[in-house]
Amino acid sequence: MKIPLDSLRDVERERGISFETLVEAMEKALASAYLRTQGLEETRGARAVIERDSGEVTVFAQEVEVDPETEEVTVLNEWEDTPADFGRIAAQTAKQVILQRLREAERDLTFGEYSGREGDIVTGIVQQQDHRYTILDLGKTEALMPPSEQIPHERYEHGARLKAYIVEVRKSARGPQIIVSRTHPGLIRRLFELEVPEILEGVVEIKGVAREPGHRSKIAVASNDRNVDPVGACVGAKGSRVRMVMNELRGEKIDIIKWTDNLQEFVANALSPAKVKEVRLLENQTALVVVADYQLSLAIGKEGQNARLAARLTGLRVDIKSESQIRQDAEAPSPQPQGSEAGSKA
Repeated sequence: MKIPLDSLRDVERERGISFETLVEAMEKALASAYLRTQGLEETRGARAVIERDSGEVTVFAQEVEVDPETEEVTVLNEWEDTPADFGRIAAQTAKQVILQRLREAERDLTFGEYSGREGDIVTGIVQQQDHRYTILDLGKTEALMPPSEQIPHERYEHGARLKAYIVEVRKSARGPQIIVSRTHPGLIRRLFELEVPEILEGVVEIKGVAREPGHRSKIAVASNDRNVDPVGACVGAKGSRVRMVMNELRGEKIDIIKWTDNLQEFVANALSPAKVKEVRLLENQTALVVVADYQLSLAIGKEGQNARLAARLTGLRVDIKSESQIRQDAEAPSPQPQGSEAGSKA
Protein backbone atom coordinates (compact mmCIF):
# COMPACT_ATOMS: atom_id res chain seq x y z
CA MET A 1 0.00 0.00 0.00
CA LYS A 2 1.46 3.31 -1.12
CA ILE A 3 0.70 7.02 -0.89
CA PRO A 4 1.22 8.97 -4.17
CA LEU A 5 4.07 11.22 -3.09
CA ASP A 6 4.04 13.08 -6.42
CA SER A 7 0.67 14.56 -5.47
CA LEU A 8 2.11 15.83 -2.20
CA ARG A 9 5.06 17.38 -4.05
CA ASP A 10 2.61 19.13 -6.40
CA VAL A 11 0.70 20.57 -3.45
CA GLU A 12 3.98 21.76 -1.93
CA ARG A 13 4.97 23.56 -5.14
CA GLU A 14 1.58 25.03 -5.97
CA ARG A 15 0.23 25.93 -2.51
CA GLY A 16 3.36 26.38 -0.42
CA ILE A 17 2.46 23.68 2.14
CA SER A 18 5.61 21.77 3.03
CA PHE A 19 5.91 18.12 1.99
CA GLU A 20 6.92 17.08 5.53
CA THR A 21 3.89 18.82 7.04
CA LEU A 22 1.58 16.91 4.69
CA VAL A 23 3.25 13.56 5.37
CA GLU A 24 3.16 14.01 9.16
CA ALA A 25 -0.52 15.01 9.06
CA MET A 26 -1.26 11.97 6.91
CA GLU A 27 0.55 9.62 9.30
CA LYS A 28 -1.58 10.85 12.21
CA ALA A 29 -4.76 10.53 10.16
CA LEU A 30 -3.88 7.00 9.04
CA ALA A 31 -3.17 5.91 12.62
CA SER A 32 -6.57 7.26 13.69
CA ALA A 33 -8.27 5.58 10.73
CA TYR A 34 -6.64 2.25 11.64
CA LEU A 35 -7.89 2.41 15.24
CA ARG A 36 -11.37 3.45 14.13
CA THR A 37 -11.78 0.73 11.50
CA GLN A 38 -10.40 -1.95 13.82
CA GLY A 39 -12.56 -0.82 16.74
CA LEU A 40 -9.50 -0.30 18.94
CA GLU A 41 -9.86 3.42 19.80
CA GLU A 42 -10.48 2.78 23.49
CA THR A 43 -7.95 0.01 24.10
CA ARG A 44 -4.97 0.46 21.83
CA GLY A 45 -2.64 2.99 20.27
CA ALA A 46 -1.28 3.08 16.76
CA ARG A 47 1.50 4.62 14.70
CA ALA A 48 1.61 4.94 10.93
CA VAL A 49 4.85 5.45 9.00
CA ILE A 50 5.09 6.65 5.40
CA GLU A 51 8.41 6.01 3.67
CA ARG A 52 9.59 9.38 2.29
CA ASP A 53 11.15 7.74 -0.80
CA SER A 54 8.56 5.18 -1.88
CA GLY A 55 5.32 6.28 -0.20
CA GLU A 56 4.95 2.81 1.37
CA VAL A 57 2.65 2.84 4.42
CA THR A 58 3.25 0.67 7.50
CA VAL A 59 0.91 0.62 10.48
CA PHE A 60 2.08 -0.37 13.94
CA ALA A 61 -0.38 -1.41 16.62
CA GLN A 62 0.53 -0.44 20.16
CA GLU A 63 -0.24 -1.70 23.61
CA VAL A 64 -0.39 1.40 25.78
CA GLU A 65 -0.82 2.40 29.39
CA VAL A 66 -2.40 5.72 30.42
CA ASP A 67 -1.56 7.40 33.73
CA PRO A 68 -4.99 8.25 35.29
CA GLU A 69 -3.64 11.43 36.92
CA THR A 70 -1.41 12.95 34.25
CA GLU A 71 -3.03 11.17 31.25
CA GLU A 72 0.48 10.51 30.00
CA VAL A 73 0.60 7.62 27.51
CA THR A 74 3.32 4.96 27.76
CA VAL A 75 3.86 2.47 24.91
CA LEU A 76 4.38 -0.99 26.41
CA ASN A 77 4.59 -3.00 23.21
CA GLU A 78 4.43 -2.38 19.46
CA TRP A 79 4.03 -4.63 16.40
CA GLU A 80 3.33 -4.25 12.71
CA ASP A 81 -0.34 -4.73 11.83
CA THR A 82 -0.97 -3.13 8.46
CA PRO A 83 -4.43 -4.36 7.30
CA ALA A 84 -4.48 -6.07 3.90
CA ASP A 85 -7.47 -3.98 2.73
CA PHE A 86 -6.12 -0.67 4.05
CA GLY A 87 -5.35 0.79 0.60
CA ARG A 88 -8.81 2.26 -0.03
CA ILE A 89 -8.92 3.82 3.43
CA ALA A 90 -5.43 5.21 2.97
CA ALA A 91 -6.32 6.83 -0.35
CA GLN A 92 -9.49 8.35 1.12
CA THR A 93 -7.59 9.57 4.18
CA ALA A 94 -4.87 11.13 2.00
CA LYS A 95 -7.49 13.06 0.03
CA GLN A 96 -9.18 14.33 3.22
CA VAL A 97 -5.87 15.40 4.76
CA ILE A 98 -4.80 17.29 1.65
CA LEU A 99 -8.15 19.11 1.41
CA GLN A 100 -8.04 19.93 5.12
CA ARG A 101 -4.48 21.26 4.89
CA LEU A 102 -5.39 23.34 1.85
CA ARG A 103 -8.32 24.88 3.73
CA GLU A 104 -6.08 25.61 6.72
CA ALA A 105 -3.45 27.14 4.45
CA GLU A 106 -6.03 29.39 2.81
CA ARG A 107 -7.29 30.48 6.24
CA ASP A 108 -3.76 31.22 7.41
CA LEU A 109 -3.10 33.16 4.22
CA THR A 110 -6.27 35.20 4.66
CA PHE A 111 -5.48 35.81 8.33
CA GLY A 112 -1.97 36.94 7.43
CA GLU A 113 -3.37 39.26 4.77
CA TYR A 114 -5.82 40.97 7.12
CA SER A 115 -4.08 40.73 10.52
CA GLY A 116 -1.84 43.64 9.63
CA ARG A 117 -4.75 45.74 8.40
CA GLU A 118 -6.45 46.60 11.69
CA GLY A 119 -7.24 50.29 11.43
CA ASP A 120 -7.58 50.08 7.66
CA ILE A 121 -10.68 50.50 5.51
CA VAL A 122 -12.33 47.83 3.34
CA THR A 123 -15.14 47.83 0.79
CA GLY A 124 -17.65 45.01 1.04
CA ILE A 125 -21.01 43.87 -0.32
CA VAL A 126 -23.81 43.24 2.17
CA GLN A 127 -24.62 39.52 2.12
CA GLN A 128 -26.72 38.87 5.17
CA GLN A 129 -28.14 40.63 8.20
CA ASP A 130 -29.58 39.25 11.42
CA HIS A 131 -29.74 40.24 15.09
CA ARG A 132 -26.10 39.21 15.63
CA TYR A 133 -24.18 40.47 12.61
CA THR A 134 -24.29 42.13 9.25
CA ILE A 135 -22.02 40.08 6.96
CA LEU A 136 -19.93 41.81 4.29
CA ASP A 137 -18.41 39.89 1.39
CA LEU A 138 -14.83 41.14 0.91
CA GLY A 139 -14.09 38.81 -2.01
CA LYS A 140 -11.76 36.16 -0.55
CA THR A 141 -13.39 36.24 2.86
CA GLU A 142 -16.20 37.78 4.90
CA ALA A 143 -16.31 40.49 7.55
CA LEU A 144 -18.68 40.68 10.49
CA MET A 145 -20.25 43.93 11.69
CA PRO A 146 -21.96 43.52 15.09
CA PRO A 147 -24.89 45.78 16.05
CA SER A 148 -22.64 47.87 18.32
CA GLU A 149 -20.59 48.87 15.26
CA GLN A 150 -23.59 49.75 13.10
CA ILE A 151 -24.90 53.28 12.62
CA PRO A 152 -28.34 53.66 14.26
CA HIS A 153 -31.18 53.67 11.73
CA GLU A 154 -28.80 52.87 8.84
CA ARG A 155 -30.22 50.05 6.71
CA TYR A 156 -27.89 47.53 5.11
CA GLU A 157 -29.71 46.11 2.10
CA HIS A 158 -28.56 42.90 0.42
CA GLY A 159 -26.12 43.61 -2.39
CA ALA A 160 -25.31 47.16 -1.25
CA ARG A 161 -21.65 48.23 -1.39
CA LEU A 162 -20.25 50.07 1.60
CA LYS A 163 -16.98 50.91 3.28
CA ALA A 164 -16.13 49.85 6.82
CA TYR A 165 -13.25 50.17 9.29
CA ILE A 166 -11.36 47.06 10.44
CA VAL A 167 -11.53 47.00 14.23
CA GLU A 168 -10.12 43.53 14.95
CA VAL A 169 -8.84 40.42 13.18
CA ARG A 170 -8.79 37.20 15.17
CA LYS A 171 -8.40 33.47 14.51
CA SER A 172 -11.29 31.07 14.97
CA ALA A 173 -12.06 27.42 14.19
CA ARG A 174 -13.76 28.49 10.96
CA GLY A 175 -10.92 30.74 9.87
CA PRO A 176 -10.11 34.41 10.41
CA GLN A 177 -12.83 36.60 11.90
CA ILE A 178 -12.69 40.17 10.63
CA ILE A 179 -14.70 42.60 12.76
CA VAL A 180 -15.57 45.87 11.03
CA SER A 181 -17.27 49.09 12.07
CA ARG A 182 -19.30 51.89 10.54
CA THR A 183 -19.30 53.92 13.78
CA HIS A 184 -15.57 54.10 14.60
CA PRO A 185 -14.00 57.60 14.38
CA GLY A 186 -11.18 56.00 12.39
CA LEU A 187 -13.61 55.51 9.49
CA ILE A 188 -13.80 59.31 9.09
CA ARG A 189 -10.00 59.54 9.01
CA ARG A 190 -9.67 56.84 6.37
CA LEU A 191 -12.42 58.26 4.17
CA PHE A 192 -10.75 61.67 4.14
CA GLU A 193 -7.41 60.02 3.32
CA LEU A 194 -9.08 58.48 0.26
CA GLU A 195 -10.52 61.81 -0.89
CA VAL A 196 -7.78 64.28 0.11
CA PRO A 197 -4.35 63.61 -1.45
CA GLU A 198 -2.77 66.26 0.80
CA ILE A 199 -3.51 64.04 3.84
CA LEU A 200 -1.78 60.98 2.35
CA GLU A 201 1.15 63.18 1.35
CA GLY A 202 1.48 64.51 4.92
CA VAL A 203 0.83 68.11 3.93
CA VAL A 204 -2.48 68.16 5.81
CA GLU A 205 -2.84 66.33 9.13
CA ILE A 206 -5.99 65.22 10.94
CA LYS A 207 -5.39 66.16 14.58
CA GLY A 208 -8.60 64.83 16.06
CA VAL A 209 -12.03 63.38 15.33
CA ALA A 210 -15.21 63.62 17.40
CA ARG A 211 -18.21 61.71 16.16
CA GLU A 212 -21.84 60.93 16.87
CA PRO A 213 -22.36 58.29 14.18
CA GLY A 214 -25.17 58.92 11.76
CA HIS A 215 -25.68 62.49 12.95
CA ARG A 216 -22.63 64.73 13.03
CA SER A 217 -18.83 64.67 13.20
CA LYS A 218 -16.14 67.27 13.74
CA ILE A 219 -12.58 66.85 12.53
CA ALA A 220 -9.66 69.11 13.42
CA VAL A 221 -7.09 69.60 10.67
CA ALA A 222 -3.74 71.37 10.44
CA SER A 223 -1.35 72.16 7.60
CA ASN A 224 2.39 71.51 7.51
CA ASP A 225 2.68 73.95 4.59
CA ARG A 226 1.82 77.60 5.16
CA ASN A 227 0.67 77.85 1.55
CA VAL A 228 -1.99 75.12 1.98
CA ASP A 229 -5.30 75.83 3.73
CA PRO A 230 -6.13 72.56 5.58
CA VAL A 231 -9.87 73.28 5.79
CA GLY A 232 -10.08 74.19 2.11
CA ALA A 233 -8.13 71.07 1.13
CA CYS A 234 -10.60 68.85 2.99
CA VAL A 235 -13.69 70.67 1.75
CA GLY A 236 -12.54 70.59 -1.89
CA ALA A 237 -13.74 72.63 -4.84
CA LYS A 238 -17.40 73.55 -4.25
CA GLY A 239 -17.42 71.07 -1.34
CA SER A 240 -16.72 68.08 -3.58
CA ARG A 241 -14.36 66.22 -1.23
CA VAL A 242 -16.33 66.52 1.97
CA ARG A 243 -19.49 65.69 0.02
CA MET A 244 -18.00 62.36 -1.07
CA VAL A 245 -17.32 61.45 2.56
CA MET A 246 -20.81 62.53 3.63
CA ASN A 247 -22.35 60.47 0.84
CA GLU A 248 -20.44 57.38 1.97
CA LEU A 249 -21.77 58.01 5.49
CA ARG A 250 -25.26 58.51 4.08
CA GLY A 251 -25.68 62.16 4.91
CA GLU A 252 -23.82 62.41 8.24
CA LYS A 253 -22.92 66.10 8.67
CA ILE A 254 -19.22 66.93 9.00
CA ASP A 255 -17.69 70.13 10.41
CA ILE A 256 -14.06 70.68 9.40
CA ILE A 257 -12.24 72.69 12.05
CA LYS A 258 -8.87 74.40 11.81
CA TRP A 259 -6.60 73.11 14.56
CA THR A 260 -4.33 75.47 16.46
CA ASP A 261 -2.16 75.06 19.54
CA ASN A 262 -3.81 78.20 20.93
CA LEU A 263 -6.40 76.45 23.09
CA GLN A 264 -8.79 79.41 23.33
CA GLU A 265 -8.81 79.82 19.56
CA PHE A 266 -9.21 76.06 19.08
CA VAL A 267 -12.25 75.94 21.37
CA ALA A 268 -13.80 78.85 19.44
CA ASN A 269 -13.16 77.04 16.14
CA ALA A 270 -14.56 73.78 17.48
CA LEU A 271 -17.94 75.40 18.19
CA SER A 272 -18.38 76.22 14.50
CA PRO A 273 -20.76 77.13 12.91
CA ALA A 274 -21.47 79.34 15.95
CA LYS A 275 -19.54 82.63 16.27
CA VAL A 276 -17.77 82.94 19.62
CA LYS A 277 -17.16 86.24 21.39
CA GLU A 278 -14.72 85.06 24.07
CA VAL A 279 -13.17 81.92 25.56
CA ARG A 280 -11.92 81.89 29.16
CA LEU A 281 -9.83 78.95 30.35
CA LEU A 282 -10.76 78.01 33.92
CA GLU A 283 -9.57 75.40 36.38
CA ASN A 284 -10.42 71.70 36.10
CA GLN A 285 -9.95 71.62 32.31
CA THR A 286 -12.96 73.86 31.73
CA ALA A 287 -13.49 76.50 29.04
CA LEU A 288 -16.12 79.21 29.60
CA VAL A 289 -17.39 80.29 26.20
CA VAL A 290 -19.25 83.55 25.70
CA VAL A 291 -21.49 84.01 22.66
CA ALA A 292 -24.01 86.61 21.51
CA ASP A 293 -27.53 85.92 22.70
CA TYR A 294 -28.78 84.96 19.23
CA GLN A 295 -25.87 82.49 18.84
CA LEU A 296 -26.51 80.56 22.06
CA SER A 297 -28.81 77.86 20.66
CA LEU A 298 -26.52 77.39 17.63
CA ALA A 299 -23.44 77.05 19.85
CA ILE A 300 -25.13 74.46 22.07
CA GLY A 301 -26.71 72.64 19.13
CA LYS A 302 -29.71 70.34 18.99
CA GLU A 303 -29.92 68.47 22.30
CA GLY A 304 -26.43 69.79 23.15
CA GLN A 305 -24.76 67.97 20.24
CA ASN A 306 -22.53 70.83 19.03
CA ALA A 307 -21.21 71.49 22.54
CA ARG A 308 -20.61 67.76 23.18
CA LEU A 309 -18.63 67.29 19.99
CA ALA A 310 -16.57 70.42 20.67
CA ALA A 311 -15.76 69.12 24.15
CA ARG A 312 -14.63 65.73 22.79
CA LEU A 313 -12.55 67.37 20.08
CA THR A 314 -10.75 69.75 22.44
CA GLY A 315 -10.59 67.49 25.50
CA LEU A 316 -12.11 70.23 27.68
CA ARG A 317 -15.36 70.68 29.53
CA VAL A 318 -17.14 73.41 27.56
CA ASP A 319 -19.51 75.73 29.44
CA ILE A 320 -21.41 78.03 27.04
CA LYS A 321 -23.13 81.23 28.18
CA SER A 322 -24.72 84.14 26.37
CA GLU A 323 -23.62 87.75 26.93
CA SER A 324 -26.87 88.37 28.84
CA GLN A 325 -26.14 85.46 31.20
CA ILE A 326 -22.63 86.77 31.80
CA ARG A 327 -24.04 90.23 32.66
CA GLN A 328 -26.61 88.71 35.01
CA ASP A 329 -23.92 86.69 36.76
CA ALA A 330 -21.81 89.85 37.17
CA GLU A 331 -24.71 91.91 38.51
CA ALA A 332 -26.00 89.27 40.91
CA PRO A 333 -25.30 90.26 44.53
CA SER A 334 -22.76 88.19 46.39
CA PRO A 335 -24.22 86.09 49.24
CA GLN A 336 -23.76 87.75 52.64
CA PRO A 337 -22.27 85.88 55.61
CA GLN A 338 -24.91 84.94 58.20
CA GLY A 339 -23.54 84.16 61.64
CA SER A 340 -21.89 80.81 62.01
CA GLU A 341 -22.97 79.77 58.50
CA ALA A 342 -20.78 82.36 56.76
CA GLY A 343 -19.69 81.16 53.30
CA SER A 344 -22.40 78.52 52.88
CA LYS A 345 -24.60 78.39 49.78
CA ALA A 346 -27.57 80.72 49.96
